[in-house]
Amino acid sequence: EMLSLEDSVKNMNLTDKIINKLLDNNIVFIKDLWVLKRKDLKKIKMTDKEIKSIIIALQLEGLDLGKKMYD
Repeated sequence: EMLSLEDSVKNMNLTDKIINKLLDNNIVFIKDLWVLKRKDLKKIKMTDKEIKSIIIALQLEGLDLGKKMYD
C-alpha cells in the first residue's frame, strides 16, 4: 500500500540514521520531506548517499524531491 504525504517518515524504507537526522530537523511527515530540494538536505548535513536513498524511497511512493508527483 502506498504511503500518503501525511504518513511519518518513519514508515519509509530508510535507515535509522537518516530517519533520526530528519526528525532532529523537524522533518516528521513525508509532506515535510518532499517539498525539500537536494540543497536543503545538504544543509542538514545529509550525505549524497543518504540523499540518494531518500530519493529512491520517495520514488517508490511515486514522489520526488521538490514536490514532484508521479502516477
